Amino acid sequence: MNNSQRLLISKLGIALSILILFIFSLSCTSEKDTTQKEFTTEFEASNGLATATYFETIQFYKDLAASFASIQLDSIGETDSGRPLHMVVLNPDQQFEFSEVRKNKRVILINNGIHPGESDGIDATMMLFRDIAQGKIEMPKSTVLVTIPIYNVGGSLNRNATTRTNQNGPESYGFRGNARNYDLNRDFIKSDTKNARSFAQLFHLVQPDVFIDNHVSNGADYQYTLTHLFTQHNKLGGALGNFLHTEMMPQLEKKLSNKNWDITPYVNVFNRTPDEGFNQFIDSPRYSTGYTTLWNTLGMMVETHMLKPYKQRVEGTYELMKTMIDITEVEGERISKLRKNAISEFQQSKTYALQWQIDTAKSTTLQFKGYEGEQIESNITGTSRLKYDQSRPFTKPVTYQNYMIPTLDVKVPNAYIIPQGWWHVIALLKVNNVEINQFKTDTTIAVSSYKIKDYKTRREAYEGHYSHYDVQLDVSEEKVLFAKGDYLIYTNQASFRYLMETLEPQAVDSFFNWNFFDTILQQKEGFSPYVWEEKAETILKNNAQLQIDFNLKKTYDFEFANNWYAQLDWIHKQSEHYEKAHLQYPVYRTF
Repeated sequence: MNNSQRLLISKLGIALSILILFIFSLSCTSEKDTTQKEFTTEFEASNGLATATYFETIQFYKDLAASFASIQLDSIGETDSGRPLHMVVLNPDQQFEFSEVRKNKRVILINNGIHPGESDGIDATMMLFRDIAQGKIEMPKSTVLVTIPIYNVGGSLNRNATTRTNQNGPESYGFRGNARNYDLNRDFIKSDTKNARSFAQLFHLVQPDVFIDNHVSNGADYQYTLTHLFTQHNKLGGALGNFLHTEMMPQLEKKLSNKNWDITPYVNVFNRTPDEGFNQFIDSPRYSTGYTTLWNTLGMMVETHMLKPYKQRVEGTYELMKTMIDITEVEGERISKLRKNAISEFQQSKTYALQWQIDTAKSTTLQFKGYEGEQIESNITGTSRLKYDQSRPFTKPVTYQNYMIPTLDVKVPNAYIIPQGWWHVIALLKVNNVEINQFKTDTTIAVSSYKIKDYKTRREAYEGHYSHYDVQLDVSEEKVLFAKGDYLIYTNQASFRYLMETLEPQAVDSFFNWNFFDTILQQKEGFSPYVWEEKAETILKNNAQLQIDFNLKKTYDFEFANNWYAQLDWIHKQSEHYEKAHLQYPVYRTF
C-alpha cells in the first residue's frame, strides 16, 4: 500500500468518525438544540413591570417551536389587522393532527389578549409553555395544550400607557378595540370580524374539552388577586353542568388555596360594595365562554384584580392555568364521557331554554375577603361617592346568587329550513361546522312559520349594531314551496345548541336580534291614499266581519280613530295586496 492510499484511508476514517459522532449526538435527545436560547420573557426581564409586544410574543413562540419538537407554531385564518391568527400547540407526542390527538387525549385551549390591555395571560402562558417544554413543570401525559398567543392582534399593535384608567400595570399595553374597534368578546356569535371567524375555524379544528380565557377585572375592590368566571352551570346543563359546579370549580379553588392563592367567583357589581351580595354573570353566546358552551366545552374566564401589582397578577394566572392542567389530567376520561353524553342528552330534548334569569330561591354563601367601603361626599361633584378602605379588610359571609332558571322555552324542531338567498347566514353556519343539506328539487313542505309580531330596538349603537330584544311572535302552520338549493338543517347534530341560539329569534343572541334579518322589517310595497281609498271602501263593503273589526278598532283605539293614514294602512294589511314578506321570519321549522 503506497502513501497515497494510506492518506485516503486516513481521511475516510476521520470522515466516518465525524459522521458517527454526529449521528450519536442526534440520538441522545428527541428535542432540538436549546443551548442558544434562554427564553427570558420581557415580563421577567423587567421584574414584572412590562408585557411583551405582539412581535416579541410571536418571536418567542417561533424560537420555542424551533428549539422543542413538542411545540408547534401555526397560523389559521386572518384578523382584521391584516395579520394571521396564530396558535401554538404543546404535545409531547409531537402529534399535531387533532383528529389523532382526540382519540386518547384531552385538549385545553387558552385564549389570550382578547382585550390586549389585559395582558396577564399573554405573559403567563409564554412562561408556562416554556417551563413545560424545558421540564421545569412535568409534561402533561394525557392533555394537549393549545394557546392563541394574542387574539386581538390589531388592539395589541395599538399600544399605549393610559387607556386602562383603573389598572395597576403593566407599563404599556394594547387597546381594547380591535383593528375595526370591535370588542372581540362581544363578537363570537355575530362574527362581524375576521378574528371571530378565524377563532371559529380554530375552535372547531381543536374541539377543546376545556377553555380558558384570560382577562383582568374592572369592578369592585377586594383582597383577591384571582377571580374565576365559569360558564353558568344551569345553562351548561345536566351531568356536565353539575360536574363543573360541584367538582371542577371547588377543586380549582381548593388546590389554589393550598398554594396560598385565594380565588373567588367574579365580582359582578358596579359602584357598590360586594358585601351586599352579588350574582353570577350570565354569559350569553356573544361572550367567549357562552360561545364555547354551545359545544359542551367546560369554559372559564380568569379575571385578575386590576388594582393588584402586575407581577402578582401574572404569577397568579400562571398558577391557575397549571392547576387547571392538573385537574384535566386527573379528570380527563370523565370529562370526555360527560361531554359526549351531553351532546346526546341535548339532541333528545323536547324543549330548549332560550332565556334565563337569576333563581332567587337558591344561593351560595361565600366567606368573602373584602375591604370595608362607605359612601362619602365627592370633592368633584358634591354628591355621594364610593370609597374603599384597604386598611379595614374583612372576611364575612356574602350571598352569591349562582343559580339560574329558564324564563322562555321553545319546542325543538326536527329541522330548520333557510332559503338560499340568506347566504350570509349560511356562511356563518358553515364556519361553525354545521351539517347542512340542500334540496335537490323544488319541494313543498308543511312547516311552522314565525311572523314578527313585535320587538324593541336599542337606541344606542352597540358593537356595530342596533340590536333587538323582547321579540314577540305569531306562529302558524302552513305549506311552503322551497326551491332547489334551499337549505335543510337537521337539529340532531353536534351543533344543536348553536342552531337553537342563533336561529330562534327570541334567543338573546339570535341572528334576528343581531340585525341579520332586518330587511324583513321594512315594508317594500305600499299604497297611494287617493287610489287606495276607493279600493278600501269596496273591500269593507264586501267583507262584513272586516267592517265590524274596523269599527270596533276605531271605537276603542283613540289614536287609531284620529289617524286617517293608520286606518287606511290597517285595511291594506288585511287585504290581499299586503306583501307576505313583511315581518315574515325567513327561517322555517319542521317537526
